[in-house]
Amino acid sequence: MTDDKKMCIALLAGGKSGEREVSLSGAAIFEKALDPEKYTIRRYDPAYDLAALAKDSPEIDFAFILLHGLFGEDGSVQGMLDLLDIPYQGSGILGSAVAMDKNLAKLLYRMEGIPVADWQVVTSMDERQCEQMAAGMGLPLVIKPVRDGSSLGLTIARSVEDVKKGVELALKNDARVMVEQYIEGREITVSVLGNEDPEPMPVIEIVPGDEYEFFDYNAKYLPGASKEICPAEIDDDLTEIAQQYGVKAHKVLQLHGYSRSDMIIDKDKTIYILETNTIPGMTETSLLPQSAAAHGLDYPMLLERLIELGMAAKGR
Repeated sequence: MTDDKKMCIALLAGGKSGEREVSLSGAAIFEKALDPEKYTIRRYDPAYDLAALAKDSPEIDFAFILLHGLFGEDGSVQGMLDLLDIPYQGSGILGSAVAMDKNLAKLLYRMEGIPVADWQVVTSMDERQCEQMAAGMGLPLVIKPVRDGSSLGLTIARSVEDVKKGVELALKNDARVMVEQYIEGREITVSVLGNEDPEPMPVIEIVPGDEYEFFDYNAKYLPGASKEICPAEIDDDLTEIAQQYGVKAHKVLQLHGYSRSDMIIDKDKTIYILETNTIPGMTETSLLPQSAAAHGLDYPMLLERLIELGMAAKGR
C-alpha cells in the first residue's frame, strides 16, 4: 500500500490493438467509478509507458487491465505483471492466451461437450480450398482472424467469391483465419464472475439494429446501435443451459475473475458457443456491466469485486 493507506492501482489502457479507442473509453468511466478515498489511480498506456510501469512497480498494489485484443488480452501484459509481482484482475497467461486463440478455444469447448459450429483454419487464400469449404460446410460462412476481438476483420460470406474476399481481408489481421458455419438465430451472451467456483450472471440477448448484418464493431460500441435485453426473454431451460455453458467455458479455458461468452440459439433451440472474452468491454454500452447490474452489482461494486478476485488469484 502507498503511504496514505490507499490502494495504488495502475490502470492499463490504450495499447496497440485495433480496439485501442474502446479501451480508452472504458478507462475514462473506470477512473470516475472508484472511490477516491480508497484508491489512487495511475494511468499507463502500454503503447508508450511499459518502462514507467516497471520503474513504478514497487509502489503499485494492483493493476487493472482495460486492454482488448492482442498485446492486452492474450497473456502478454499478464506475463509482464507476473514478472513485476503486481496482482491484476482477470485471467493469467495461460487462460488469456488460450481464449484469445479461437481455434484452441473451440477444440476445448468441444472436448467439454459444448456445441460449436464446424470450422476450418486456413493460412493462405487458396481459391480451390475456398470452393471446397463452401461446398463442404455450406454457405453462408463466417470468416474471421483466429486471434482478434470486437469482430475486427470478420465477414459473412454468402458466395464463393465472398469467401475468397473474406479470407483475404482476415489475413490482413492474422496469419491464421477461421472459416466456420454460419448459425442463424438469436444472439445471447453470458457473463461469469469468480475464480475456482464461478457463478453465472443474467443472460443478455443482443438484437443488432436493422442496418447491421451481425453484431460487428459499430453495433457493439455505437450507443443505440443495438438493443440489449437483460435478462434475455428466453425460457428457463435455455437460460440454465446457457449459464452452464458459460461456466463450463470459464473453467475449461482456465479463466479467473470474470469472462463473457457469446452464443447463438438456433431455430431448433440448440445453443452454440462462439467465443469467450477474458477482458469484456467496460464502456457505457458494454454487456458485462449490464449483466452485473441485473445481478445486483452496480459499476463501482463490480470493479471492487474484480479487484478482490484478482488479489485472491495472485500467484495463479
